[in-house]
Amino acid sequence: MADKKKSGLGRGLNSIFGSDVEQFLEDIQNNGGDAPGRKEVEIPVSEIRPNPYQPRKEFEEKSLNELADSIRLHGIFTPLLVRPSVQGYELIAGERRLRAAKIAGLATVPAISVDFTDEEMMEISLLENVQRENLNPIEEAAAYESLIKRLGYTQEQLAERVGKSREYCANMLRLLKLPYPVQEMVTEKQLTMGHVRPLLGLNDEEEMIEAAEKIRKERMSVREVERYVKELAGGNKPEKKLRREPEKDPLIRDLENRMTSKLGTKVSISGKNLNIRFTDTADLNRILDLLGMIEE
Repeated sequence: MADKKKSGLGRGLNSIFGSDVEQFLEDIQNNGGDAPGRKEVEIPVSEIRPNPYQPRKEFEEKSLNELADSIRLHGIFTPLLVRPSVQGYELIAGERRLRAAKIAGLATVPAISVDFTDEEMMEISLLENVQRENLNPIEEAAAYESLIKRLGYTQEQLAERVGKSREYCANMLRLLKLPYPVQEMVTEKQLTMGHVRPLLGLNDEEEMIEAAEKIRKERMSVREVERYVKELAGGNKPEKKLRREPEKDPLIRDLENRMTSKLGTKVSISGKNLNIRFTDTADLNRILDLLGMIEE
């Protein structure tokens, strides 16, 4: 059985644990579940490096301190999951336990060491966090994007793997199109996903940021936001509060439209700034090639 599972790893994690990552990890950590190279170890905390694929960036201090208090009294019940590295170990699962162990002053922690590849480690890290619903919306969206870009998931495959609808996944991914300041408001829980999703109906990033700030300051409900954004998108913009610049010169707008058509991406001109949007390195190279800036 062990050989079958080990060979399955090379074909993707779906052949091992289906869609239930949590159960798979729990079997390895608690019940001696099968995994390549599995062995129980006691590791110095100083020898464990963070998981480079950890999508979760925010850890609540109060919750960590409570877990640290529990660890001081009872120790760590569930071992961390790690893999051997050139120097020490890399963490696969158990970030909260590791952070709390450091707060508690532990010198060593119990762990299960397994031989996972980079691809397997990343998929487990992303899916475990998504399935446990520990991520804020922006972290969740970034995790979905990583699964698509790094592992070649389609949106249909992504939806199946994370147990969500394709529409839900598509809406989450769209959050990454919001300007960074707006994403920060969501991360910091100043605005919810319901507040910021309507902003995607606006075309200008500066307008999105200004609208988000107004929504936050006035503590609008989601329904109020929907009405407000609909007014903005329809051109009924509150003149004094949101419009900082005069109507754009028609010649400039025409130039923007022609450049957008030529380059196949949104182009905006503001003052003495020319902004050409691209989605990734391949898209940037495509634009540079159109501009004749890539040497043969």
